[in-house]
Amino acid sequence: MPILNQPDTRPELVVIGGLADWMVLELRALYRVHDLGGVSNETERARLLAQAAGAGAAVTTGLVGIDAQTVRQLPGLRLVACFGVGYDRVDRPALNERAIGLCNTPGVVSNCVADHAMGLLIALMRRIAQADRLAHAGIWGKKTIGLTRRVSGLRLGILGLGDIGQAVARRATGFDMPIGYHNRQRRPDLGYEYFESPLQLARWADCLLVACAGGAATRHLVNQAMLDALGPQGVLVNIARGSVVDENALVSTLVAGRLGGAALDVFEAEPSIPAALLGMDRVVLTPHIAGSTEETWRDAFDLVLANLTAFLAGRPLLTPVAD
Repeated sequence: MPILNQPDTRPELVVIGGLADWMVLELRALYRVHDLGGVSNETERARLLAQAAGAGAAVTTGLVGIDAQTVRQLPGLRLVACFGVGYDRVDRPALNERAIGLCNTPGVVSNCVADHAMGLLIALMRRIAQADRLAHAGIWGKKTIGLTRRVSGLRLGILGLGDIGQAVARRATGFDMPIGYHNRQRRPDLGYEYFESPLQLARWADCLLVACAGGAATRHLVNQAMLDALGPQGVLVNIARGSVVDENALVSTLVAGRLGGAALDVFEAEPSIPAALLGMDRVVLTPHIAGSTEETWRDAFDLVLANLTAFLAGRPLLTPVAD
């Protein structure tokens, strides 16, 4: 912190939004912070952005991102540091136009997201949420959830074999699950069965796990044909981005009974969840919390801080996002 009555010469930084309070406090201890988080009034937002015109770096999250208008209002901006793996709400063309750097926090979330993915699959197949509600209601012995399905031995198809996909695969092998995958590049070193197309993978799999990146290139990659290929005994687990799955097609397929079930941590129009999904027993829903553990948030924020330090020191970023 600056000495009383002395000018604050620390670097300026803009918080676009989405960060936890403790993160903003830690940033304030290191930088002159202009915090836009929670500011919805356009006049107030414009005033704060004008004050932050000289800021060289901005911190945001994958869910909040940064739009082209905000980039234009920050003429000194040279780096956007994104807390989280995803950056599909960051306006890349606006950054590229001014050669503004972008970094994210890959790797640190992989284990917790993989844990959550397996938890979703187990909860779906064993109907754990329904059993929990029955027990809490005190009606054990009066009502039953019926027989469930085992997880062990199911064929797991992984769409996107990056860090998270590989972490899920390692866990799934402990359940004796045959692993298949589709990826932009083959990974023969990992020993899993490769499928030439997502559709071929869906036809083979009992469970399709979506673990690929979001963005325009993968929008609605899981479409009606993919869902039909999974069939009435197949299930879908999505811990990637809501945009990867055609949500309307998913809802109609579930309603028609042509898909065995779905376990979702992400949605197309977060925080909105299609009303039709809310009352379905064959659906498990969590509010985008797969990476939300104390350990993951600490590790990810430490990586944000390390990238900021490197940027201000003129050193290469630790985790730059390639153009």
